[in-house]
Amino acid sequence: MSYERPDGHTFSLYLNGGAGTRRLDGSPAARGRPGALCVMPQGHSSEWQITDPFEFVHLYVPDDQMRRVFAETFDRDSRLMALPEVTFAEAPLLARTLRELTNAMLADDHLLAEEAMTQTISDFFVDRRYGGMRPCAISGGLAPHVRRRALEYVDAHLGETIRLQDLAAIGQLSPFHFQRMFRASYGVSPHGWVAHQRVERAKSMLRGTEPLAQIASACGFSSQSHMTRAFKLGTGVTPSAYRQQQ
Repeated sequence: MSYERPDGHTFSLYLNGGAGTRRLDGSPAARGRPGALCVMPQGHSSEWQITDPFEFVHLYVPDDQMRRVFAETFDRDSRLMALPEVTFAEAPLLARTLRELTNAMLADDHLLAEEAMTQTISDFFVDRRYGGMRPCAISGGLAPHVRRRALEYVDAHLGETIRLQDLAAIGQLSPFHFQRMFRASYGVSPHGWVAHQRVERAKSMLRGTEPLAQIASACGFSSQSHMTRAFKLGTGVTPSAYRQQQ
């Protein structure tokens, strides 16, 4: 197959299989494998031979978004950004964030997926092979009024899908910059904060008699099983066991 990416950049991670995949216009001996990373910059084109089934995840990033994250993270002119072409590389840190992205998408966890996307871009440029850049230091965190409004937004929309871009818009910041500033302010990511608040609301509701499925929906969990996993992770017990203890 032919791959052409005239607009935007692509990060690709092999999740399962890949031994039957090779790049025809690259090294003939190189093959895909679980954990192998490929990066295809804007304007990239390539030819591939695929003979066996495999699973992989593609993250497509518009050029303007990539340059904005680059400029904000490293305090550098975005015109200095250079994205190298990468084929079948070993990059454990990037592989981890792309797997987190995959798991978040499968779990329909939009906030965690957005955080994983922005972290992937940052991790790429920090990698010594692809820039070895050091992120600029953060001081102060979010302004007090932005912190207050962000937490009020989370509390008011806890039963709904909460997106990083909506939280960032409160402070008129980019999603990536908001994510870093939020962590500097609270010591956890926006997703970590939201997850904790959902468990806390579930604990409060479990003192009543509402069905578990109804509580899960009201707290913003995608299903009752999702609430059970998150609740046990946060408290050490299942929602049913917690209710019995009350």
